[in-house]
Amino acid sequence: MKRNFENDKKDMVVVEGSYAVADAVKACRPNVISAYPITPQTHIVEDISQFIADGEIPNCEYLNVESEFSAISALVGSSAAGARSYSATTSQGLELMHEVLFNVSGMRLPVVMTVVNRAVSAPINIWNDHQDSISQRDTGWIQLHAEDTQEASDMTAQAFKIAEDPDILLPVLACLDGFILSHVYEPVVLLDEDLVAEYLPPFEPKFKLDPKNPKTFGAFADPNSYTEFRYLQQQAMNKALKVIEDAADEFYDLFGRHYGGLIDKYETDDADIILMAMGSIVGTIKDVVDKLRAQGVKVGVLKVRSFRPFPAEAIKNAIKGAKVVVALDKNISLGLNEGALFTETKGSLYNTNVNIPIIGFMIGHGGRDIPMSTMEAIVDEAKKVIDSGITVESQFTDLKEELL
Repeated sequence: MKRNFENDKKDMVVVEGSYAVADAVKACRPNVISAYPITPQTHIVEDISQFIADGEIPNCEYLNVESEFSAISALVGSSAAGARSYSATTSQGLELMHEVLFNVSGMRLPVVMTVVNRAVSAPINIWNDHQDSISQRDTGWIQLHAEDTQEASDMTAQAFKIAEDPDILLPVLACLDGFILSHVYEPVVLLDEDLVAEYLPPFEPKFKLDPKNPKTFGAFADPNSYTEFRYLQQQAMNKALKVIEDAADEFYDLFGRHYGGLIDKYETDDADIILMAMGSIVGTIKDVVDKLRAQGVKVGVLKVRSFRPFPAEAIKNAIKGAKVVVALDKNISLGLNEGALFTETKGSLYNTNVNIPIIGFMIGHGGRDIPMSTMEAIVDEAKKVIDSGITVESQFTDLKEELL
């Protein structure tokens, strides 16, 4: 596990998570930013607009638009013209972009967008879960999830590195949990712009709109060619598995910080019970693991950092020695009664030689608190599976029966 944060302490500053992300965007030297404010994403684009007004992001155009649909549509044009392009959104704003997200990926435009994860309506809720980004799983965007504010900042540079790789050229959603990370003030190391310039060279698009060398983007494709476009997108996703790992390793070499590439493991090598999750909940799980390890319980946590492309092989290798795996999802596929991480992990193990019981818990919807006691109760349920087998495959956690 590559972790070396000790040397950072002298350089740490206490800032809001949104500011750390905005400052990371600044360090990446985008050419065009187009965004529409929506809670809890607003502070990111407010800080970015201030940077631009103060002249701190040279050669960058900030586009004021009337909606999130317009924001992402504008970046289709800017990215196709060869500009490093960025946006940020959340929840209903991300859902409003849904149609255009397919266009961005299908046209192989390496746009980076921060998603500050928030529950979707109805009922109206502004707190955190992952339903918004999970709903975009099939749009062809790479999707990464940050555990903490420092990772959310550093992930921004890695997202551009991945997206703009000439073998990839796919857009990236860089996700962080709303309020839990976006609005928390904590010590972080802001990205050194000189090091970022070394890590992330200027964007040199493989293809772009140029009157001197005309090309067509997003052309009409009849049944004779449409399948091949989808095939090439999937091939790029397959290649991205290695590129994501490489981007994390290269970042570590320059900055000395590492959070895993596709996944990150904590106390999993000898674990009987492995808890899988994405985002800020991983920090809570690590505290539970430490407590239970001290009591002799062999439990570990597997952080899934890349949801798209889904790291099936890495997950399989990480969990193959466990007796039971627990997938924790801040989302639900209504009508299936499962969260996405649970479903996809089960699916990725089918027809393999790894046959481990997997159970799923849907947790933290609409920002509901996830105390350590809840995690300990989930571990107790996992112990029952080891002793007696699966009785309930997937379930909601901490339901308030009096409200039903």
